[in-house]
Amino acid sequence: MDHSREIEVEGHIIDSGIMTRVFDRVMDMGGDFEIITFDVGKKKVDPSYARLKISADTEEKLNSITSELHRYGARLIEADNVRLIPAEADRVVPKGFYSTTNHPTSIRYQDEWILVEHIEMDCIVVVDQASSRAYCTPLSKLRKGDCVVIGEGGVRVIYPERPRETGVFEFMQGQVSSERPSETIIRKIAEELLKVKGKGQKVAIVGGPAIVHTGAGESLAALIREGYIDILFSGNALATHDIEYNFFGTSLGMNLQTGDLVTGGHKHHIYAISEVMRSGSIAQAVTDGIITKGIMYECVKAGIPYVLAGSIRDDGPLPDVVTDSVVAQDAIRAHLGDCGMVLMIGTLLHSVAVGNCLPSYVKTICVDINPASVTKLMDRGTTQAVGVVSDAGTFIPALLAALRANKKDAIG
Repeated sequence: MDHSREIEVEGHIIDSGIMTRVFDRVMDMGGDFEIITFDVGKKKVDPSYARLKISADTEEKLNSITSELHRYGARLIEADNVRLIPAEADRVVPKGFYSTTNHPTSIRYQDEWILVEHIEMDCIVVVDQASSRAYCTPLSKLRKGDCVVIGEGGVRVIYPERPRETGVFEFMQGQVSSERPSETIIRKIAEELLKVKGKGQKVAIVGGPAIVHTGAGESLAALIREGYIDILFSGNALATHDIEYNFFGTSLGMNLQTGDLVTGGHKHHIYAISEVMRSGSIAQAVTDGIITKGIMYECVKAGIPYVLAGSIRDDGPLPDVVTDSVVAQDAIRAHLGDCGMVLMIGTLLHSVAVGNCLPSYVKTICVDINPASVTKLMDRGTTQAVGVVSDAGTFIPALLAALRANKKDAIG
């Protein structure tokens, strides 16, 4: 006996490939579909609408299929209100809880559709019944008695459509390749960055120590000084080696000008950390005249916030490093609200960490010399990212040059 359910999908579902994904997923999971209605938009700006009957040989398989299709923006025809169950204890979810995607999401509550605020992937939706507002809540923040959304009934997801403007996200969406013309890509990224800034949104960078190791530290410092970067997310290593370079001209004990290892250079980063410890913080070391240039110097001078999230590998670490990972997550989230673009350069773990907190509508660019790093970021849910396979020492100076050229052209 077949079990069936009707769903609907709406938007630019053809040129964005959403319908193809829906068909493929149904068949891959052993189900079947019947097209009941398919209204195709006549113009490029017109949305399309499809109503499908999804069938499977068991109710369990049908539930699994519709759950997967839900993540592509498909919704059941019946628009029930969401079901709520209070959490029985702190950080204990009720069985059957709804796990969020990073796509814009609304829930039907008291016969009204309300937007889920602060959306990010792999979280819980909690409803504040007093204010009739819904919040995306990480497990670490769930408290006893919170009203948790159960199942997918009454939940609507808007799957991201293919960008309709000409730009790097249309040019490269979903692709990772070192064969593409890097000058063209970097120019398009610079144009997108300026558009984001022009809208009053912020640009964040997630940076790894490779930025300093490859000699791009001065270019990143210039990007911050000239107002192109608004937030820095990183770890102990980037800040430490940036400060080491300021003190000794080395990174990991290697002279960046000559490429030679310096005698005793393996201790330079420890000296750098110790001198910041003496001042008490990076900002105070700048005030004390200890740090006089570099990435962290420019952040302090420009008032740019930075979150340095620690790891088990860290030496020191610097006094500014947040060693509690839950506190570091919260610090990252606190700075993402106005972000329109995030550049992730040379750091897979921090890129995944920030990516996990990002809504899917934030323009995300991942730059790494290893193509696998870019692919892993996308595989872990940051599907909106476009990948650029490039060395940080090549990419950042080229981006700075493209931004300066664009600014020069705009002036005259």
